[in-house]
Amino acid sequence: MTTIVDGTSGVTFPAGGVGNPAGAVVGTTDTQTLTNKSIVATQLTGTVAVANGGTGLTTVPHTVQVFASGSGTYTLPANCKAIWIRLSGGGGGGGGAGTTGTGGTGGTGGNTTFGTAFLAANGGTGGTSYDGNSGGVGGSATGGDLNLNGGGGGRRGGVTTGVGGYGGGTVLGFAGCGGEANGGGGGGGGGYGGGGGGAGAASPASGSCIGGGAGAYVEKLISSPSATYSYAVGASGAAGAAGTSGPPGGAGTSGVIIVEEYYV
Repeated sequence: MTTIVDGTSGVTFPAGGVGNPAGAVVGTTDTQTLTNKSIVATQLTGTVAVANGGTGLTTVPHTVQVFASGSGTYTLPANCKAIWIRLSGGGGGGGGAGTTGTGGTGGTGGNTTFGTAFLAANGGTGGTSYDGNSGGVGGSATGGDLNLNGGGGGRRGGVTTGVGGYGGGTVLGFAGCGGEANGGGGGGGGGYGGGGGGAGAASPASGSCIGGGAGAYVEKLISSPSATYSYAVGASGAAGAAGTSGPPGGAGTSGVIIVEEYYV
């Protein structure tokens, strides 16, 4: 009589007996390594680790790093196969107003970069005071699979209406609202890269101000990333200073770098 041995318990069973059809193999519960073997597995359940070539994943393993300020060197994590990068430049500040003369021009937002001469989401320019004729200019975008220039700041409402211009908007940033007439300060931008609003007229006899431009937006998928990349995050554009007896503009918001890291 042919017997098959259960390697875990050492118990023998007759081939073709109860619970062991003819030709079946009684497996063990031990972990075993098979080398140069050909096997056919049926009626199995479970998962195979991704590191061992498993598929059928319900989610793709990934991690995320966010850089909201400063500069430095990004280092690729071990076993990372691809990265998806999103960048926003800094938003420009809105112009400030005064009852006589002009207030200050808003500061220009800083440029956000990833890699040397690689990806760039430039910052928006600041809005001018009420003697200006155009809104702050949105930043330019280069190097990505998707390149979107930032929105321009809104023009002033004029001497009679007195409402400040809105800041520019972008994919990750929101426009700051324009200040109300008769002394309303410009609202700050929101999110990442939003332009600040221009100040409202300081008095009925004076004009309102211009909103700051938004930072640009860039995104790119890198399927074979390098081990390291230099990076810099654009700073926010400062609010335009208040003039004589007038309100300030709104500040822009800083840029950002978002890196999603994929391991499959």
